[in-house]
Amino acid sequence: MKFVWITLFSIAMGLLETVVVIYLREIYYPDGFAFPLRPITPNLIVAELLRELATMIMLLSIGFIATEKASARFAWFIFSFAVWDIFYYVFLKLFLGWPESLFTWDVLFLIPTTWVGPVISPVINAFTMILLAVLLLFNDSKDDHASLNKWEWLLLITGSVVVIISYTEEYTRYILQKFCFSDIFSFAANEQALAYSLHFVPQYFNWWIYGFGELCMLLAIFLYIRRKNL
Repeated sequence: MKFVWITLFSIAMGLLETVVVIYLREIYYPDGFAFPLRPITPNLIVAELLRELATMIMLLSIGFIATEKASARFAWFIFSFAVWDIFYYVFLKLFLGWPESLFTWDVLFLIPTTWVGPVISPVINAFTMILLAVLLLFNDSKDDHASLNKWEWLLLITGSVVVIISYTEEYTRYILQKFCFSDIFSFAANEQALAYSLHFVPQYFNWWIYGFGELCMLLAIFLYIRRKNL
């Protein structure tokens, strides 16, 4: 029953996220979402950042409520995160007919800076997270020592960082053409940087960087499966 309720909770969070985005798009993109982004007030940017932070806290809390085991907490967190993310796009498609394809560009995240990428990329990450979560929870259900070892953690963290770089590197290069590195993380407080960022239109997603990061994560999962004889 725990699996069912956490899955339902994550799907409901995905629906809630979709509804918020529907409101925002109705206000700022009545003709449909597209780059470049429309100007919004600094207060709304701060509110959006806080909403994203609150979402992460809620998803992280699921693991702490569900279990006291560290590995299982991590598993429930990434599972709920992945289900939430997948169903966010499912509901957007149902309500708005968007994205037009899995290769449609989207703003994925704003913390600590702007992440952009084709929709298929976070969906692939989400299914990878579900795979790892299921494996960890399966071992946990057998009272096995389910946690990842240091090499698996190293690969997983490395892969995650590399994937984040693939989402942020084009936007970062764009901002650095006219501003300093600190402006990438504080654009909401810098009116000039904010105005400049609104002209950003993603052109090229670095699949090589992304693929290397995803490969690192899959290798971590493969090593875990082999070590546990699954």
